[in-house]
Parts: sequence; C-alpha cells; structure tokens
Amino acid sequence: MDLRGRSVAIVGLGRSGIAAATLCLRKGARVTVCDEVARERLPPEALGLETAGARLACGPLSADLLCAAELVVVSPGVPARAAVAAAERAGREVVSELELAARFLVAPIALVGGTNGKSTVTALAHAMLAAALPRVFVGGNFGTPLSEAVDQPFDALVVEISSFQAERVPTLHAHAAALLNVTEDHLDRYPSFQAYADAKGNPFVRQTPDDVAVIPDGDALCAAQAARGRARVVRFGSEPGRGDVAPEGDAIVDRRDGARYSLARFQLRGRHNLANAAAAVALARGMGAPVEAVARGLEGFAGLAHRTVLVAERDGVRYYDDSKGTNVGAAVAALSGLAEARAVLIAGGRDKQGSYEPLVQALRDRGRALVVVGEAAERIAAAAGGTLPVVRAATLAEAVARAAELARPGDAVLLSPACSSFDMFRDYKERGEVFVAAVRALDATRGARAGGPS
Repeated sequence: MDLRGRSVAIVGLGRSGIAAATLCLRKGARVTVCDEVARERLPPEALGLETAGARLACGPLSADLLCAAELVVVSPGVPARAAVAAAERAGREVVSELELAARFLVAPIALVGGTNGKSTVTALAHAMLAAALPRVFVGGNFGTPLSEAVDQPFDALVVEISSFQAERVPTLHAHAAALLNVTEDHLDRYPSFQAYADAKGNPFVRQTPDDVAVIPDGDALCAAQAARGRARVVRFGSEPGRGDVAPEGDAIVDRRDGARYSLARFQLRGRHNLANAAAAVALARGMGAPVEAVARGLEGFAGLAHRTVLVAERDGVRYYDDSKGTNVGAAVAALSGLAEARAVLIAGGRDKQGSYEPLVQALRDRGRALVVVGEAAERIAAAAGGTLPVVRAATLAEAVARAAELARPGDAVLLSPACSSFDMFRDYKERGEVFVAAVRALDATRGARAGGPS
C-alpha cells in the first residue's frame, strides 16, 4: 500500500490511533488526527504527532474533514459517528487500524477472536509458535497495536482481534483464524446480537482452502461464521471425543494425527481453560508449528493475570481473581469451571445491557451466595432474586469482606464481575488489583479483631 502524498484521517487517539498515525506519517502520508476530547486531555504521545507533522483536530468530528481525506482509519474505541458514516457515503475508504497495518505485513497472521478466552488463547498460541520460530509478534487487542509490527522482521504474527477491530477489515487475511465463542456482549454498541456475531466472524471471509478456521465443536453459530470463508475447519472441544482437538485424561489429543500434549505441567485452572488449550493447539498447528514446539509452549505457559487466578486460601476458602470476566459468558465459564463445588460470586460494574439469566442458571448449580457491587448491582440482584442469598456492597473491599463471611470451608470466592469496570475503576486490571489487596487485607482485619484494641 503506497501512502506517499495521500491524505489520511485518523479517528481516535488511544494507543491504536497513535500507532496508526505514526505508521502513516512514516509512510509519507499527509495525516490529520481527530479526537472528540479537548486538547488538554490528550496523552503526550498524541500531542507529539503534531511535532512529527500531523494536523491535530480536537472536538466534535467534522464530516467535511473526513470527507476530504482519501483514507479514514477508525480506532476500535470509537463508536458509530455521523461524520464517519458521511465519509463512507461519500465513497471514502474507511478501515480499522488492524486492517491498515495488515496491508503492510507479509508474515502469516493468526487471528484469535471470540467473546471470552481470546487473550489466553492468543498468549498460549504465541508461546507455542515462539518455541519454533525466533521472531513471533503478539498483540492487537492484546497489548501492542498491530501497526507497531510493520517493517519489523517477524516470522509470524499472533493477533487478538475484538469485534470493534473486525468491523472494517475488507482485505484482512489470516492464515489461521479462531472464533472461540460468541455470547452476548457490547449490546450497548451493536443494534442486535447478530450484528455483533457478524463482526466477530468477519476475519473468516477472506480465508482460502489453504487456510485454517478454528471453531468450537458443536457450535452452530461459530460454524455459520466460519462458512463465510473457504478455510479448512478444525474443531476443538472441552471434553474427550468432542472435536478434532480435545482434552483426554492428562493430555490434549489431536485426533487428526494422534499427537498427545501433556497437561502435567499446565498451570491454568478451570475446565474452560482445557478448551482454551485445545483451541491454541489447533491454531498453532494450523500455523505450521511442529508437535514438539506446541508441547513446549503448553508446558511452560503460566497464564495471564486477572483470569481465574488463585490469589489466596484463607480458612479453607480459595479466592480467585477473574476481573477480566467482563461479560456474562465469561463469568459463567469461570464459575462453572471451578474445582470447588460451591462459590460466593462477586459481580457487578457497568451494565452491558445483556441478559443475566445464564449467570443465574450457573448460580443455581454452583452458587453459595452472590455479592453485587457497582452500577449494575440492582439489575443483577433482581435477576438472581430468590435463587440464592444476595448481598449488596458499596465498594469492592466491602464485597470481599462480605463474601468471606458467607463462604464455607471448601468453597471458593470468585470475582468474575460479568460487567465492565468503568463505573468504579480505570480498567479490569485496577479492579483486579483492588480485589487482591482486599483479600490480602482479610488476615490483617481478622488479626485486629482477634487481638482487640492495643
């Protein structure tokens, strides 16, 4: 793609937008960067784009400005805007940051999409490929924007792709693409669940018979999305005999060639992570990773923070941080995947307007009690009313203290909020850190009560 002398407008100046603008400037484009926030609220990196030669436009998006550009790049965090729609009607090419970057890349790409589990599978597939190849990129929605990989000598790229990033990808091609699941999420942004599912499935469209599509066994929705392309389909499962690649005993087994990948050193907890491991095996093998490298990557993988991580065990109760469980499907998977028979669930945050009924069903099966917190607390409490004891807390620290009182020896206390964090926290990481600190403070609180005033 030749951008020399072309006018490009970048919409949104988060990390992806800054990376896209930097790339376009380096390629010789005339760049205008736009953001709806005031100039004084932009990060220093965004302001630095002016020094590098970009024009900066803050405030309401201008349709005239976008229509004057030859190419418009929309950052994933930017929702529907009239000015962007006007540019599309005017015949301007409007693409995502990920699509822009991919046009400059020649190494094979593995894409990992889905509502839940995609960061774990992305990191695990990267570990498997990195055991075979010297230079493997990992990023996209998972950390580093893909634009930062351009002009670097990578042998392969493993890219987590969100539905937002997949909205405008007309030429994006993945040698291997995984769609792990599609459950209700982001319905505050999409007009329907089908529109959300179609965005998730867009990466399959450009695949050929030489490519691989990885989907869960028995999932008709994911199968329909994979059928939008022409790739060879590989199915993964969470139980023996379910799909081409699935757990059996103490190993992940690929039934296509009989390869067995030991789980003896696998550190992730929960049944859902066995499915994640199977999906990563299918993806890495689809990218050409040899059996030995896949085995090494699986054995050495320690997991990611804030994804069903055991924080502590107190008085026979295990405390798990799954702050990354930002939607109902993720919370259901975390709760259902616990080894403990019963759990006190801490849930709540900013509501995404989906149904909580799947979570209520999981609580019927596995819940000891429910502690709700944040903006969505009353809606979750109303959905679960009568199913099990429900307690309201004003802060996450209070929620941990109440959960500790409700749990019995042998139970788990699980933070898996089923909501985004933005009502109370900067992001899911901060929420998880506050949870961990509150769990660790339980000992101090108990000690103070036992000792009395000093």
